[in-house]
Amino acid sequence: MSNKLVLVLNGGSSSLKFAVINVKTGEAMISGLAECFNLPEARITWKHNGTKNTASLPENGARSQAMVFIVNNILNKIEGIEEQLIAVGHRIVHGGEHFSKSMVIDDTVFKGIEDCIPLAPLHNPAHISGIKAARVAFPKLKQVAVFDTAFHQTMPQKAYLYALPYELYQDSHIRRYGMHGTSHQFIMKQAADALDIPVDKINIISAHLGNGASVAAIKNGQCVDTSMGMTPLAGLVMGTRCGDLDPSIIEFLVEQKGYSLEEAMNLLQKESGLKGISGVSSDWRQIEEAVNNGVERAILAVDMFCYRLAKYIASYAVPLGRIDALVFTGGIGENAVEMRTKVLENLAIFGYKIDQEKNDAAKFGESGIITADQSPIAIVIPTNEEWVIAQDAAELVSQ
Repeated sequence: MSNKLVLVLNGGSSSLKFAVINVKTGEAMISGLAECFNLPEARITWKHNGTKNTASLPENGARSQAMVFIVNNILNKIEGIEEQLIAVGHRIVHGGEHFSKSMVIDDTVFKGIEDCIPLAPLHNPAHISGIKAARVAFPKLKQVAVFDTAFHQTMPQKAYLYALPYELYQDSHIRRYGMHGTSHQFIMKQAADALDIPVDKINIISAHLGNGASVAAIKNGQCVDTSMGMTPLAGLVMGTRCGDLDPSIIEFLVEQKGYSLEEAMNLLQKESGLKGISGVSSDWRQIEEAVNNGVERAILAVDMFCYRLAKYIASYAVPLGRIDALVFTGGIGENAVEMRTKVLENLAIFGYKIDQEKNDAAKFGESGIITADQSPIAIVIPTNEEWVIAQDAAELVSQ
């Protein structure tokens, strides 16, 4: 399996991330992004052997044209790659209660992904389009679905149910599902290796922090709670998402402020979070720059982000009982040194003591424990969701 490659696709509503992953090493031979579908600026960028390339896409071609370009203008120009590709792995945001593990995509699985569209109306239709385009582009390769929600299917009812009439769960499957499952699963296994603890014995809190952010409580190698809900809107303060809030705010926006429901939800999804509080950006790097320049709302945004995150982490001591490690990952988690310091300061009641030299060193892809020897362990581990997708795909197609 050392020379086997998997094409990993991660489709958004107007974009398509792609990578060709070495199953054994997790390295990306090729990585790229097709974006701005159905707009004049539709384009595709990719990197191969350290060289970056950019090309325009037909304005009306959308996802199918992007797949054609990937095949004809990128993959077909690399000698021997066709013989090494063994599968196409699709990241699927929402699998509902249908799927608790990755699956080879047949008609039943395809329909199950379609059935989950109401739970992820922006993402799952894009995944459906991506699967269709990949089937045309790679008719001989098996397609594999890897679900963001699958890892969280081990949560007990007391963790995943909302305190709503039970019939809403029975009839409409309204419950907490969680996201970022591939990342949390990868981090769990990496932490087990780093700490020399068997996977089925490890207890960690995994904080995946990026433009989207979530925390997972993992006990004996299984998820027992997570911060995102039925959709990715719940939980932490995120780049543009509000996270947890009083649902009556939506009624207030509609009834008192004259918002339509669509406008209110757009506000919560795309104009809130770090962007809404800071007034600067949803990009953590720009917010950090504003903090360094003394911009008060940027400082407030960072304080709110760290406070909400610390509260969630502290609450997960309840289901875990014993915490072997707190793990930071994702673009912000892996690189925002001062954020990690602030979060651990908020968690001082647990005895966390930062080792600033170690903390400063753990960034730009470098992993490592960032706490002092006498402290409970906090560790930075870079995530690799694409590798999880590639490994699952390779395992399924070899059966």
